[in-house]
Amino acid sequence: MNWSGWSEFWSMGGDGLYIWNAYLVTVVVILTEIGVIALTRRSILEHLGRYAKIALKERKPRNEDSRF
Repeated sequence: MNWSGWSEFWSMGGDGLYIWNAYLVTVVVILTEIGVIALTRRSILEHLGRYAKIALKERKPRNEDSRF
């Protein structure tokens, strides 16, 4: 398409409000998804870290002399 100016580009033949709102909603959804993925990843890594600490404590061999 050829537009004679920026105002025609932004109005998109009268459909600009719908088009630009659709772009805005899409960007918001994508950014929200990226944020949710980052928070989920952080939560999983924290959980795995706690699990690893517990597993390491249980794997340590006990010294027979330290029983008393």
